Amino acid sequence: MPFLSDTLARVKPSPTIAVTTKAAELKAQGRDVIGLGAGEPDFDTPANIREAAKRAIDGGKTRYTPVDGIPELKKAICDKFLRENGLTYSPAQISVGTGGKQILYNALMATCNKGDEVIIPAPYWVSYPDMVELAGGTPVPVVATIDTDFKLTPAQLEAAITPKTKWFIFNSPSNPTGAGYTAAELRGLCDVLLRHPHVWIMSDDMYEHLVFDDFKFTTPAQIEPKLYDRTLTCNGVSKSYAMTGWRIGYAGGPAHLIKAMGTIQSQSTSNPCSVSQYAALEALTGPQDFLAPNRALFQKRRDLVVSMLNAAKGITCPKPEGAFYVYPDISGCIGKVTAQGKKIENDEDFATFLLEDTGVAVVFGAAFGLSPNFRVSYATSDAILQDACTRIQKFCAALT
Repeated sequence: MPFLSDTLARVKPSPTIAVTTKAAELKAQGRDVIGLGAGEPDFDTPANIREAAKRAIDGGKTRYTPVDGIPELKKAICDKFLRENGLTYSPAQISVGTGGKQILYNALMATCNKGDEVIIPAPYWVSYPDMVELAGGTPVPVVATIDTDFKLTPAQLEAAITPKTKWFIFNSPSNPTGAGYTAAELRGLCDVLLRHPHVWIMSDDMYEHLVFDDFKFTTPAQIEPKLYDRTLTCNGVSKSYAMTGWRIGYAGGPAHLIKAMGTIQSQSTSNPCSVSQYAALEALTGPQDFLAPNRALFQKRRDLVVSMLNAAKGITCPKPEGAFYVYPDISGCIGKVTAQGKKIENDEDFATFLLEDTGVAVVFGAAFGLSPNFRVSYATSDAILQDACTRIQKFCAALT
């Protein structure tokens, strides 16, 4: 009998982690590699947050905590939701997990039965479909193309909903495209959801503070209060506060769902890291003055990358509203042959040959549910981005 569980067949290793690992291996071999795969800020966690963690250690805050978060952090999260999103939650409606990923996973594990469908706009974050599969549900990808700026239309959402639909996963600004839904665009989706009261909304707001130009962030329960009782509003400190490794995510939602998520967490990880919770408390209650300069820095990098990739032969790169990703279309490169004589059949080939020939590591589009594209994370320095984009331009120019 096989030793490994059948569950393993329903999940794939993360392609983004695979690209980062491959780039690290090549670097270790002495190759000149530029990794544009990892989705994390390249600057340090702010000093006041680091100091709060040190105080927590020195103060003995190193023991078990309540399973889904310390009371002080839950209150800070309630305050944040009210202050920034106009949403009122009590501490019993807040869950704190080991990263945003655990929050989403707990919710799906607590609610999905075999046959339940989960609508996922594509391009999507690579983990969404696999988490649905692990929970026993059925992912239903709905493709939003470059023609709609990678945004799902109300008509597409309406057509995807069936009596079996349990959740609609919403992510704005998006990983991998950076696409952000305006209030009017989100209003259109909310109007559809109002007509289908059996569908719950999982809003992944992780990139809330990373929006550019005059874009204004909104979240579903804020746009339509009638959806409040069936919306799980998810967020975390990873991206905006440069705290990816601290692993703290959180959500606000109906108390019975939050309680069920806590039950799942109690038999998996138990509480998130105690020290990280006190760091997150400082992140949410301390100075927020670094957010605007960081946002301006990312916007400058976005503009640099979009400009340079659009100058590459065969590439079309839309300008996203937020996050720190671009998702260029490479239709003009498919079927071409590299300078080394290799034919590009799909976006995975493009990414593989690009890495082999130029040392630039990107993630191929099929991993995110839409081809032919690739994702670039521009969370690195201007100099590195300029070098990487120049290499991409030369690679594309050599295609025949």
